Amino acid sequence: MSEQRRPADPSPAADEVDEVTHAVLAASQLLASIGSRALAAAGYGGRDGHGVTPAQFRMLEVLVAHGHVKLVALAGAMAVNPSTAMRMVDRLIAAGLADRRPNRENRRETSLTATDSGLRLVAAVTARRRAETAAALARLGPAERAVLVGALGAFTAAGAQPAEGGPHAFPDLLGCAGPYVLG
Repeated sequence: MSEQRRPADPSPAADEVDEVTHAVLAASQLLASIGSRALAAAGYGGRDGHGVTPAQFRMLEVLVAHGHVKLVALAGAMAVNPSTAMRMVDRLIAAGLADRRPNRENRRETSLTATDSGLRLVAAVTARRRAETAAALARLGPAERAVLVGALGAFTAAGAQPAEGGPHAFPDLLGCAGPYVLG
């Protein structure tokens, strides 16, 4: 008599978590695609080596949100080594999207900031991401949108968001008044 293999955790709760995990990862891929399309539409998403990578764009978002930033602080916010951050900044500077200047308070340090072109790029990409996301959400019914707001709010709260200014903290570039709180 052959023995049947049993799943590691046959409980319905494990199946539900797997299903939700799959759905969240699929939604994450959709949002990443929306971001890539927005970057490409702004003329900076090319694959020819002259585009801006998603990581470089994320760095530019941090520069826009925080204004003048020291390299070590920027590396910390991006959770990368300072040498990696410097290479990323060098590419943004070469593209005319960021600038490096001596720190006014300590001339031994440099201060990094987004240029006007960098500010415009972040604004354009954010607006396009917002519009494409809103268009997808408009195709849902009001009840589905309400469920999504509650579910995403709960997911965000459960995800232990990083402290403001800490590694992987996301600046508010989407025009939100503050963190979404379930009411």
